[in-house]
Amino acid sequence: MDVAIWALLAGALLIFMALGGSVLARLPLSTAMIYLGFGMLAGPWVFDLMRVDLREHTHALERMAEAAVLVSLFTAGLKLGPAFRDRRWVLPLRLAVVAMVATVLVIAALAHFFLGLPWGAGILLGGILAPTDPVLASDVQVMHPKDRDSLRFALTGEGGLNDGTAFPFVLLGLGLMGLHDLGPSGWRWLLVDGVWACLAGPVVGAFAGLAVGRLVLYLRRVHKEAVGLDDFLAMGLLALTYGIATIAHVNSFLAVFAAGIALRYLEQSESAGSDSQQAVQRAAAQSDGSLAQAVAVDPLHAPAYMAHAVMSFNEQLERVGEMAVVVAIGALLWSVHWQGAGWWFVPALLLLVRPLVVSLSLRRTHVSRTQRGLIGWFGIRGVGSLFYLMYAMNHGLSGSLADQIAGLTLAVVVASILVHGISVTPLMAAYERRRTRGARTSRKR
Repeated sequence: MDVAIWALLAGALLIFMALGGSVLARLPLSTAMIYLGFGMLAGPWVFDLMRVDLREHTHALERMAEAAVLVSLFTAGLKLGPAFRDRRWVLPLRLAVVAMVATVLVIAALAHFFLGLPWGAGILLGGILAPTDPVLASDVQVMHPKDRDSLRFALTGEGGLNDGTAFPFVLLGLGLMGLHDLGPSGWRWLLVDGVWACLAGPVVGAFAGLAVGRLVLYLRRVHKEAVGLDDFLAMGLLALTYGIATIAHVNSFLAVFAAGIALRYLEQSESAGSDSQQAVQRAAAQSDGSLAQAVAVDPLHAPAYMAHAVMSFNEQLERVGEMAVVVAIGALLWSVHWQGAGWWFVPALLLLVRPLVVSLSLRRTHVSRTQRGLIGWFGIRGVGSLFYLMYAMNHGLSGSLADQIAGLTLAVVVASILVHGISVTPLMAAYERRRTRGARTSRKR
């Protein structure tokens, strides 16, 4: 496609979102639904202005989806302040481990017994579809680092963790299909792809986040240097963490997520609390930048300013990544071999499997019935599943199995974008109203 047409389409969509964003926020529509519809209209199904092929552009789609997930995971980590020893992590860990493993197994069984897939392909499909998506779930994530709501914290933490904890099952599925080395009796997969990658990944990320954050704060507090270019700091820390994790053969998704958590933990442990937040807000509102520079090097307020600046840039980058990937998903749907026999699979996963595994994994926890129901419903699938699908296709998945797994995966992703996009605004608004009423009743007592 001509570069001018690309520029025209991208410019029109960006301006439309800028002008209509505040209106869309009040409607039962998500931004992902707009992007998906735009991609379908621009693709071969309608105007044929852009052509994305599921088989020809697998490498580009894998890299695009991976970049979007990495940025979103780093942003999700920045939203979560508590250290991993905090009790609030119990819910995300249960969801990212117990619920995720159970989902993989149930999907594998459904795929094997009802769709005729081999066990390896079933486990691969489970690994692709089990993780919830951090990119498309911003409306149900924590709204700010001080947000202590169990529902939002659980969904944010789950989305940050299970994109990483699903990777070993993708590799296991590929290994059972002869496309990945599992080692003698599966020991290489268990020790290297599983234990080492998943346990060392967060350690690498936390070390990188704390080291870079402390270095920046030292230069700003003591030498009044390293001020400005916080967007470079955000991209640099993300890329550095990803590079170290890849070289060390650890899980880069978990590493980047942990780097964001470490940077936010550093801010909360070294800043002056609410005073710092107010100082940062005043600095951000000033136009000439002199107050911002003063706050950036202030010994008390420097951590809060650094975290705020990195977070602000990353949120903008996350929105751009979401737009690019979801538009691409809409534009590639024409090239998918849809499997009619598998359409029952989509409601089974979203309406039965997800609520069931959530209910079982959250037994004997403090979450209310309403919160448990919403966690069960908002098992959003999206960009992470696209990444794992492209990863599998780039590592040998081909032929009719690739067509079937791709059709099932994208059917779930498209359905999730639509049904969760329609329901998120009214459901979360009702939840917030109920939460507010409960808080008022507690204060009166």
